[in-house]
Amino acid sequence: MQLFFRQVGTGQPLVILHGLFGSCDNWLTISKVIAEQGFSVYAVDQRNHGRSPHAPSHTYPELATDLHDFLQQNNIENPILVGHSMGGKTVMQYAMLYPDTFSKLVVVDIAPKSYPVHHAEILKGLSAVPLTEIQNRNEAEAILSQYEPSPSVRQFLLKNLYRNEEGVFAWRINLPVIKQYIELIGADLENTQTIRTPTLFIRGAESRYIKDADFWTIQTLFPNVTLDTIENAGHWVQAEQPEAFVKSLMNFAK
Repeated sequence: MQLFFRQVGTGQPLVILHGLFGSCDNWLTISKVIAEQGFSVYAVDQRNHGRSPHAPSHTYPELATDLHDFLQQNNIENPILVGHSMGGKTVMQYAMLYPDTFSKLVVVDIAPKSYPVHHAEILKGLSAVPLTEIQNRNEAEAILSQYEPSPSVRQFLLKNLYRNEEGVFAWRINLPVIKQYIELIGADLENTQTIRTPTLFIRGAESRYIKDADFWTIQTLFPNVTLDTIENAGHWVQAEQPEAFVKSLMNFAK
C-alpha cells in the first residue's frame, strides 16, 4: 500500500501518524515548527483516512505493516515515530512487530490497553449526512450537530468532507470499514513485548485516555519511558497546547 504523506524540512527523520478521523493535514502547522528544529518531518495518512487508499480491513498489525512499508518505500532509516491516539497505538504496535528499526518512540494521549467503543454517536452522525443531497458544508454540520455537540469536534470531522470528481460530496475516511472495525480500533495491542527504546508518552491533563493507573502497564512494556503531562489540554494535546506540545517533543527528540 502506498500511503499519502506530506514532507517538510531536512535532518533527522520524524514520522507522524494521526488519530481516528484525522489526516496528515491536521499536522501541517506542527510539522513546520518541528522541521525548523532540524528534522525531516513526514506526516502520513493512515489507511482508510485522508488521501491514502481505502482497504477492506483496519487492524493494528495491518497499520503497523503499512508504516513499515512506508519507511522502506521512502528509504527512511532509524526515524523518530510519533503517533496520536489511534496513531499512537499504531506506532506501539509497530515497535513490537519491528523492534530496533527506529530511534525513539512518542505516544500521544493513548495507553497500551483496550478502550470501550465511545464514538458511536459520531459514527451515527457521519452516516446520517445524505452526501448526494446536501448542497454545502453548513447543511452537513447542521445534521452532524444533532449527534455531536462540540463545534470544534464537528469542524474537525468535517475536514473529511470533500467533493469528488463528479462534484458530489464524499468522505475521505472509509466510513463503512471504520464502522465495521471500530471495536478493534479500541482494542489492545497484539503480540505485546517489552520495548527498551527511549519512549515518551504525552498526555493532556484534562484527558481521560491515560490515567495514573495506566502508568504501571506503560512502564512494564516501555521501561525506558518518560511521561509528560500537558496542562490545560484534553485529548487533542497538539491542537490545544501546541507550544507546550512541541517543547515536550523537542526536549525528548533532540
